[in-house]
Amino acid sequence: MWSEGILTGPTTGNRYKYWVKHYEEPSETFGIDGGKISKLTIRKLNDSRDVVNYDRGWDVHCPDEYDVRAVYAAILEKYN
Repeated sequence: MWSEGILTGPTTGNRYKYWVKHYEEPSETFGIDGGKISKLTIRKLNDSRDVVNYDRGWDVHCPDEYDVRAVYAAILEKYN
């Protein structure tokens, strides 16, 4: 199932759009950390650059930036 949404970074207030493909059962082979998410894209709102991209493997790793990490963690908590 595909889901999308917008989350706000807790320190800067920047808004991030995300798209996530997730399943009911986890996958050790394709899921993030063996979980249910097989595809995930996060972009800063109104920017075309992906800050995170996972498509059955990492294309763009999650940066160390706190806001992006917090958004990423919230998505994992909800869908993974």
